[in-house]
Amino acid sequence: MIHYHVSYTNPLSHYLTITITIPDNKATELYLQLPAWRPGRYELQHFAQKIRDVKATANGGSITIEKVTKDRWLVQTGSAESITVTYTFYARQMDAGGSWLDEEQLYLNPINCMMAVADREHETCELALQIPENWQIACGLKKTANYTLEASNYEQLVDSPLIASGNLKHEAFELQGTQFHIWIQGDCKPDWQKIIHDFKAFTEEQLQVFGDFPATEYHYLNQILPYRTYHGVEHSNSTVITLGPGELLMEPSLYKEFIGVSSHELFHTWNIKKIRPKEMLPYNLKQENYFRTGYVAEGITTYYGDYMLARSGVFTTEQYFAELNTTLQRYFTDYGHQHLSLADSSFDLWLDGYKPSIPDRKVSIYVKGALTALLLDLQLRRETKNQASLDTVLKKLWEDFGKRTIGYTAQDYERIVELAAGKSLGLYFDNFIKGNAPIEQALDEALYFVGCSLKNEDNLLHYEAKYGFKISAEQSIKVTAIAPDSPASAALSIDDELVALDGRKLEQNLQHLLAQSDLQQPVTLTLFRDKQLRQVTLQASRKHFYPKYKITKRSDASETEKQHFKLWLKQEF
Repeated sequence: MIHYHVSYTNPLSHYLTITITIPDNKATELYLQLPAWRPGRYELQHFAQKIRDVKATANGGSITIEKVTKDRWLVQTGSAESITVTYTFYARQMDAGGSWLDEEQLYLNPINCMMAVADREHETCELALQIPENWQIACGLKKTANYTLEASNYEQLVDSPLIASGNLKHEAFELQGTQFHIWIQGDCKPDWQKIIHDFKAFTEEQLQVFGDFPATEYHYLNQILPYRTYHGVEHSNSTVITLGPGELLMEPSLYKEFIGVSSHELFHTWNIKKIRPKEMLPYNLKQENYFRTGYVAEGITTYYGDYMLARSGVFTTEQYFAELNTTLQRYFTDYGHQHLSLADSSFDLWLDGYKPSIPDRKVSIYVKGALTALLLDLQLRRETKNQASLDTVLKKLWEDFGKRTIGYTAQDYERIVELAAGKSLGLYFDNFIKGNAPIEQALDEALYFVGCSLKNEDNLLHYEAKYGFKISAEQSIKVTAIAPDSPASAALSIDDELVALDGRKLEQNLQHLLAQSDLQQPVTLTLFRDKQLRQVTLQASRKHFYPKYKITKRSDASETEKQHFKLWLKQEF
């Protein structure tokens, strides 16, 4: 058994002291490896940059330990039977994938800071916490003593975040033999009756999709914070969610995000933690794990997160359509969908998946992935007269791959989809997964089956729709995006600071002034570019840019289509 011990002296320094005791050593050279990334975020994060003062001892004296890569250390053991390694870790990252220490809590993602003993990752791990006696621990690991936890191996250890605090709020419920725990750390007033009702409802709906749950207990670890934030990370039997501001937790605008991210992360318990791409089974935490099936792992989960809330009755149809319409607007907010396919954008997550890239380079696997999942679900229902759906595909993936701990390939997924459809769906995969074909017509046709349509609405912002540029207007008015082949593309540049329109100073009034102008006549924008004052002329285009779409019920929907709607959403039309 590998022993990990966590302590600290001054919580306001945010430094943790981590001690690893390695018994039964038989090697003269021992390697320690810190993860370079964490599952759930497909980019290298270089956790080693938060480590300092790495030392090793054996038989009461110091032994040599040296760094051999950015996050790998070599210990010269001298054949000592027991080795102790100590180091400090800076825990001051408050998001769902980070770690945090202060006087009120210890929040720990072990993957940030726990080194693996090379070639001994399969061994049982013990994690002991030196914390105040009145603190509780919220964690998915087995407790063997008050402040001691046990993992069956290193992967389970680093896949098990924890919150230790004297102020934890806790409620639980049981479904199909699984205990679901909801932990809340932070200043808020949860309506537990409403929360438990809604969590049970969407959990039951997800269980109906798959049939059973991968774990005997599950823990929602919620950091409810006093400022605006939103983040969630999935784990095998838990999730960490950061959300705020806490005083608004039960207000409709924030509560829908609370249940939305909770439903999304729960769905990941099956889809990615168990139903896993072949490239990630097992995880290689030292380097990138490239994969092209992000449209399955993240796209389908994004679709089902809100879809389960509608099917369980937690969301009304109107609330669900509002979320779908938000996804549509995110899709059309740039033109990346014209350039890099969904599959290739998945591969490129490791390059620039979580930060702005060059304009219009790639598409979001979460956003387009959700829309292609909706499209596939409706196409399967239409092709099979409601005998099959995306549920059918997921259940098959669970039975054939997730339960058997076998990684799936893109070809496996396509085969299972076509088995459910009873026919080839090559056009779907070629056009919308591997290619960049416009999705609007296909989505509109699929929605028709359930009595709905994809409606193109006018973008009322003239500078977007008629001139082809987007702005931010926080401290100054800056150009943030430009549509290809638009009037703006020939005259404006990213980060241009707009100061006047036709000689009138701009003060949050650009839209108002454009609305009053004669669109047949050019307008003159005064701007700063690279600290130099310039003037450019723009002529409104007859072509529209940055389109707006929304999903609506059709007034002419037939009774049959209304029945299809009910089978899809489990709600009356």
